[in-house]
Amino acid sequence: MTDSVDQSGRRSKPQLEVVDRPDRSQFEIHVNGEQVGLASYSLNDGVVTIPHVETFAAHRGNGYADALMDGVIADLRATGRTLRPLCPFARAYVDARPATHDVLVG
Repeated sequence: MTDSVDQSGRRSKPQLEVVDRPDRSQFEIHVNGEQVGLASYSLNDGVVTIPHVETFAAHRGNGYADALMDGVIADLRATGRTLRPLCPFARAYVDARPATHDVLVG
């Protein structure tokens, strides 16, 4: 993740927040209050199907899509839901991290 420079010129870590927006059927990632990406989803019987993950063009290359998926996985664990990753990025993210396989739909 790219560090930010505060008003005094010091480098600081960006403030990341992943939020579930069920009214929009998407998880969003916000950096210092600005939305920089999303994971769209549908929900059926506790299964979250993710067909698309996106980091907005101006923010690509900062690791935000990984951070977004970290937040999605944490939310699924906290809410007892499971994941069906249809998006190639989401599938590759989960495949590369065996510790996330507990949230995959059977």
